Amino acid sequence: MVYILLILGFVFLIKGADLFVDGSSSIAKAFRVSPLLIGLTIVAFGTSSPEATVSIIAALEENAGIALGNVVGSNIFNITLVVGISAFIYPLKVESETIRKEIPFTLLASIALLILVSDIALQKATENLITRGDGFIILLFFAIFLYYVFEVARKSRDKLIDETNDTPSPLAKKVILTIAGLVGIILGGELVVRNATEIALSFGMSETLVGLTIIAIGTSLPELLTSITAAIKKQSEIALGNIVGSNIFNILFVLGTTAVIHPLTVSSKIIIDILIMIFLTVALLIFSRTNFKIGKFEASFLIICYIVYMVFIILRN
Repeated sequence: MVYILLILGFVFLIKGADLFVDGSSSIAKAFRVSPLLIGLTIVAFGTSSPEATVSIIAALEENAGIALGNVVGSNIFNITLVVGISAFIYPLKVESETIRKEIPFTLLASIALLILVSDIALQKATENLITRGDGFIILLFFAIFLYYVFEVARKSRDKLIDETNDTPSPLAKKVILTIAGLVGIILGGELVVRNATEIALSFGMSETLVGLTIIAIGTSLPELLTSITAAIKKQSEIALGNIVGSNIFNILFVLGTTAVIHPLTVSSKIIIDILIMIFLTVALLIFSRTNFKIGKFEASFLIICYIVYMVFIILRN
């Protein structure tokens, strides 16, 4: 029964995120919001909403390993497997803005997280802890990112989507879809955390390992599906933009909000995972600068990296 509820939770998460993205994007378009703003905020937030829900619920239930492991594991999954599979289907074109600003911002957020969790190494503390104060600092970085997004959107007003020839659906329907998606995400998050934790304990797995593997993969399925669909449609900018935007949201919004709600005790093991996440972000930046695209060679390297990483963390446990 536990396994059925876990699968049901993932179904709610994925379908809820899908409804949330579609509904909120439709509302944004109805008000003539810039497509760039939609991609960097609404779509990124929508595909990151499962991570947010799972991590917040896990923190409230004092499962810090799942809360942090989910975010770090999801980001590693996004950089390696999601980018890798998408680029293998169709080479991902990388915009210059993504190379100069968005990927470096992801790297900056990752380094900031590493500094905040290294209390034992940097402050000779007895334990590593993401405090409420740390959470507010992370949310400050998120506010800076949002300011950047709105500035880009303001300068892109001439590129607004012209939907005048479309038959608009009632606004009430869009709002209902968005709310239904949010309810599905919250319900799915609760089912995933509760049942995955129970399964992990029954197998002797640590909370951190569960967060880095089962939950991270499950909550990253919206990013995977969105990016693969975009790659199949040869909309490579959307595929990569969704991944980069989601990773920024995961670190800054999800962890920031989670830490403000409940401080997180950090396992020393996960510092290695954060270092791996930083290494992979640097690799993504280097690959992006190669002819401004990520091809099949780079995709193969990233996919192999994820397989090696999975073997490593399973053996480590």
